[in-house]
Amino acid sequence: MAALSNKIKHHLLAFISELVGTFLFLFFAYGGTNAVNSPPKNPETDNLAADPSKLLFISLAFGISLAVNAWVFFRVSGGLFNPAVTVALMLVGGASIIRGALMIVAQLIGAIAAAAVVSALFPGPLNVATTLVEGTSIARGLFIEMFLTAQLIITIFMLAAEKHRATFVAPIGIGLSLLIIEMVGVYYTGGSVNPARSFGPCVVNASFTGYHWIYWLGPILGSILASAFYLLLKALNYQTLNPDQDHDGVEGRRFDTVSTDTEQMHTTNDRTPTDPDKLASLAYERGPAAEAGL
Repeated sequence: MAALSNKIKHHLLAFISELVGTFLFLFFAYGGTNAVNSPPKNPETDNLAADPSKLLFISLAFGISLAVNAWVFFRVSGGLFNPAVTVALMLVGGASIIRGALMIVAQLIGAIAAAAVVSALFPGPLNVATTLVEGTSIARGLFIEMFLTAQLIITIFMLAAEKHRATFVAPIGIGLSLLIIEMVGVYYTGGSVNPARSFGPCVVNASFTGYHWIYWLGPILGSILASAFYLLLKALNYQTLNPDQDHDGVEGRRFDTVSTDTEQMHTTNDRTPTDPDKLASLAYERGPAAEAGL
C-alpha cells in the first residue's frame, strides 16, 4: 500500500511539474513571439523574411525560456515540456507508459493555459500559431519538423539522459539546441518541434489549419528517428570509442578499471562473473556518480 501511495504521489508530482513547467516555458515563448508579431499586417500570410531580427527574437524567446525552465524543473520531472520528447523517453525505456501519458496530458494543458493567459494579458490578437510559409509544401513541412525535432531529442539524450560531469548544465545545451532549431525552422514551419506548442494557440483561437497534423506527426517521427540512433549508439557501447572525453578523465578511468578487472579475472580465476552485462554494471557503479558519492 505504501509503495502504491508513493507511486501515485510521484505520478502526481510529475504531472504538476510538467503542467507548470510547460506553462512557464510557453508563456514567455508565446509572449515574445506575440510581441514581435503584433500588430500583424496580415495574420494569414505575414512572413518574417523581411525582418531577420524577428526571427532571432523569436528564436531567443523559445531557446532561453526552455533553458531556464528546464533547469528549474530538471530535478523534478526532467523538464520535458514536449510530448515528442516524452514519447522518445518512453521508446528508450526512460519513462513508463502511465507516467508518459500523464505528462503528455499535463503538457497539453500547460500549453493551452499559456496561450490563454498570453491572449488575455497582452493587447491585440494572439498571433503565435505555427503555419507554413508560402512555398513550403505540407510534405516539406513534415520532414522539416521531423529533422528539427530529432536534433532536439538527440541533444536531450546525450546531455541529460546520459549522466556525466556536465549533466547539471544540460539545460543550457538543450536551450541552445532549440535556439538553432528555431533560427532554421521559424520562417518555414513556425519551428514547432513540439505538438503542445502548436496545439495550445489553435485551441485558444479555435482555429486549426488543414495541415495541423504535421505538427504532431513530424515531431513524433523525429522522436522515433532520434531514439533509434540513440539506441544504436548504446548498443555499440559508444563510450568505449572516446572514453576520456570528460575533462577530468572519469570516463577513461571507468573503462580502464573495467579492463583491469577483466584481466584480473582471467589471470587469478576470480569468482567475479565475466558476463558483459555485469561488467557494464560494474563500470556504471564505478562511474561519475559513484566517484561523486551519489
